[in-house]
Amino acid sequence: MREDAASRTARTVATHRRDHDRLGTPSPVTGRLPLSALLSQALVAYTIEWDNEAEHRLPHRTTDHGRSPGAPAGAPWLTSLVMWANCLRQVPDAGITVAGLRRLARTGTNLDGMRRWGYVTFTPDPGPGKRPRADAVIALTAGGRQARQVRDGLDAEIERRWRERFGTDATGGLRSALSDVVALLDPALPDCLPILGHGLYSRLDPAATPSGADIAGLPLWALLSRALLAFATEFEDESGRSLAISANLLRVLTEDGVRRRDVPALAGVSPESLAMAMRPATRNGLVADEPDPAGSRLRIIRLTAAGARGQRAYYKLAGGIEDRWRDRFGASRAAALRGALERLATGDPPPLFGGLVPHPDGWRARVPPPSVLPHYPMMLHRGGYPDGS
Repeated sequence: MREDAASRTARTVATHRRDHDRLGTPSPVTGRLPLSALLSQALVAYTIEWDNEAEHRLPHRTTDHGRSPGAPAGAPWLTSLVMWANCLRQVPDAGITVAGLRRLARTGTNLDGMRRWGYVTFTPDPGPGKRPRADAVIALTAGGRQARQVRDGLDAEIERRWRERFGTDATGGLRSALSDVVALLDPALPDCLPILGHGLYSRLDPAATPSGADIAGLPLWALLSRALLAFATEFEDESGRSLAISANLLRVLTEDGVRRRDVPALAGVSPESLAMAMRPATRNGLVADEPDPAGSRLRIIRLTAAGARGQRAYYKLAGGIEDRWRDRFGASRAAALRGALERLATGDPPPLFGGLVPHPDGWRARVPPPSVLPHYPMMLHRGGYPDGS
């Protein structure tokens, strides 16, 4: 029997509390969440619900969970919303050049991955592991066309579910508040977050040009993505630090240390994305990965003095950016955006958790449910999943 949303959310919240109580690592700030974290949690919740429905409808393969029922041996590997946003939805039946795809998406994609996973072909073919030329033509495979068609109608369906689940006023208020802010941001921002680059920074395409799209007509995920990306780039330009690392890794650590195996659950990210975050964080002297001083064979990750300063600086700068947005966009717009997001992301349990229940045949039904959502999406080249899975 499938577990209902209320039971699932209650269980995940209880898991979160138990993890923090057991580890003795409460959140370092007990006040309200940064605006970037609120935007992230809404975007991640939307993406997981969107992904779960796409997975349920599309024949596919996965790395750890085999093929979906009835999927042929050559079915595409499963990917997340962002890979549809930055690639599949942009490719017409007649094909498009690599340069043309980037112009339309206003961000890059994992070209080799999309070919390797069975979604696209290149003409001329550059060979395994090599980047195609800018004038090479990208065409969808049969599986790629099916994946595009299955996903094309999901925006309206997920937003309809949100209206039914959260109420028309709450969902409409969020859309209105986001549209009012996004209309004042750089019109060349992509509709989706870029795949995190070297050092887990959110890089913009310097050659991107405005899309000319009607802001009010953008899907909810695009409005959330544009607002969050504008915040992230402002944070990273000023601090020189990755918001993904600051908001996820540094946020949950202490100077005494947290067991390494527990960090993904506390941050709401995958072990693979933790490993990606640890490399630059260690190289920059923000964290130390050490044997557990209690004498077990486990390892701990602790904040160094520089990391502790970075943790404090994350909260200070995040709050400062929100203050600037209030001045730049108007107090009423900023308050409306925060209020609409808090309405969904806070509570016991948070309303956003109501849409995280996967279909029984989905890969997320076979892994522990999340007890917290990331404070910044960990969208990696692995497939673009918002928790780095």
